[in-house]
Formats: sequence, structure tokens, C-alpha cells
Amino acid sequence: MIGQSVTGESGPVTEGAEGRRRPGRRPGTADTRGEILAAARETFSAKGFDRATVRGIARLAGVDPALVHHYFASKEGMFVAAMELPVDPGEVVSELLSGPREEVGERLARLILTMTSRAEARQPVLALIRTAMTNERMVAVIREFMTHALLNRVAEALGVSPVRMELAFAQMFGVVLVRYVLELEPLASLDVEDLVVLLAPTIQRYLDGTP
Repeated sequence: MIGQSVTGESGPVTEGAEGRRRPGRRPGTADTRGEILAAARETFSAKGFDRATVRGIARLAGVDPALVHHYFASKEGMFVAAMELPVDPGEVVSELLSGPREEVGERLARLILTMTSRAEARQPVLALIRTAMTNERMVAVIREFMTHALLNRVAEALGVSPVRMELAFAQMFGVVLVRYVLELEPLASLDVEDLVVLLAPTIQRYLDGTP
């Protein structure tokens, strides 16, 4: 029937005289999430983390922005899924701020060392690092993400200068590389808790300085 209204996955859709749906947002499909992630990877790579927008990613994926928000709570969450990172920045921030201020160094060391001790969590991170070493655009994307989605948020919440937060992160980043890329012994074989005991005071000293 001309002008007949039918109901699609995204709501009412009107069919025209020839039975074709009028242009509008495309409803979700069986692999909508995968299509959004593919669009996200392309957008992050082309524009960087800061300039990428949910609306732009939705447009490239051919879906409504509301559908993107249905799958991903935030742009940060979409980046984590697109890059297959093992943890969401929001969870990291929450974990670091969940206890006494004087134990942040210990929590940061334990969080990173425990996470990277699992091969399934460590490999995507190391793969991203290796890609960044030969891809300037990816370096920029990772830098923007780490700075704005994680490091600056924690630094502001703790009341420390960004450089001190970056020093704390750099310390842990170096340990992870030496432990799992260079595999220097005995560091590579040390128990996580033994490493936490060694590293926590240094990390805490970075964070306890004057803002």
C-alpha cells in the first residue's frame, strides 16, 4: 500500500510507492558494533583522538549517533574497544582514586603490573607500541588518548602537576618494556608483588611533589 508504515529495528519507517524505504538512519545489523569499530579505527587513524567525534564515526559507519552510544558509553570506551586495549581509562582512574592518597603509588604499580602479567591483556598493548614506533600518526593518536583520557584526569584529581604524573607513568612504562620486550633477567621473572614493593615508593615520590 502506498505510504504504508512499517516498523523497523530503529523505529517506524515509511515505504514509498515502489516499496523502497525512504532515506534515513540505517538500523542496527548483526555486525553493527563491528562496523562502528571499523569506522572508529579509520577515524582515529586519520584525525587523531582529539578531533575524532562520535557523530563523525557514526556518519562513516552509516548509523545514527544514538546507536553508537548504545554500544559505547564514551569516545574513550570506543577507542579502548577499537584498539583492543585491556582496560578502560575510567576504570583506571576509579581504581587509583579508590584508597588513601599516600598509597596511590602502590595501586598504580600493582594495577599496571597485574594487568600486563596476563598475556591476553599485554599483547594488544605491546602490538600498539610496536605500531607506534613506525607510525607517526599512531604516535599522535596514542599521545592524545593517554594525555587527555588518562594522565591529565588522574593528575587533576590528585592535585599534582602533569609532568609528575607523566614521570610516574614513564617509570612503569619502562618496566613493562624491559620485562616483556627486552626480557632482561632477573626483572623479567620477578613476582608482581616483589616488583610492587620495589617500585611503589618511587612512584609515590613522583606524585607527592609540589603541584
